[in-house]
Amino acid sequence: MIFTMKARGLAALTATALMLTGGAMAAPVAVTAVMDPQEQMRFEMGDGTPHFVLAVRREGVSEGEGVLAGAKVTEFGWHDIQPPLGGDPRGYLRFEAENGDVAIIKFTVRAVFMKGADKPALHDDGFWELVSGTGQFADKRGVGALKIEPAGDPKRLFSLTGEIGEKP
Repeated sequence: MIFTMKARGLAALTATALMLTGGAMAAPVAVTAVMDPQEQMRFEMGDGTPHFVLAVRREGVSEGEGVLAGAKVTEFGWHDIQPPLGGDPRGYLRFEAENGDVAIIKFTVRAVFMKGADKPALHDDGFWELVSGTGQFADKRGVGALKIEPAGDPKRLFSLTGEIGEKP
């Protein structure tokens, strides 16, 4: 009897919370975009190490599922790389939907070099956050995982998974 009353109380509390929030749940996002460099500057440290910083603007089109699918994508990136140790790419992705709405996503990645068959293999894994937008993205929040992989030098494949929903 006690369990039943607790279960009913929990169900009532959950229903009330859903009514207060409008029942809106975050929608899943799973997109990829092959990003092609349009501009880039490479800064060598000049200290005898292979450490460099790459400032890059890349462009592509996203494919997949969710509100970011089918958008034009522009990366404004700053990639601080220290081969063979690792690196810290970061920057912004600007998604422009077919209707002109814009989503600005901030990303942070940790690059780790692992032993490969012929040369060190680079693993770029991190996270993203929807930080601003217009139109359908104006009152949204989003978060998820980001992976960057080679897509035929100098192109890169950006893969984003996560969710986008209403701001709290």
